[in-house]
Amino acid sequence: MSTELVPAGQYQAHRRIWRRLVQTARLCCGIPDYDNYVRHVLERHPDRVPMDYKTFFRERQEARYSGKNGGRCC
Repeated sequence: MSTELVPAGQYQAHRRIWRRLVQTARLCCGIPDYDNYVRHVLERHPDRVPMDYKTFFRERQEARYSGKNGGRCC
């Protein structure tokens, strides 16, 4: 095994791919993406404070299994 460092660009590309794979796996299992939720609230609803993860997860489960509009805000 080589002791050379991985170039920064290659490391960032692998990290980005890994994050996308984890996000896809979580969505397939029904686990919502909290980071995207926080980003959305901060960009589109600056007057609101994002929920903490526990509250967000509970709300997403209720929205998913209640049969309503899917819990979308916009």
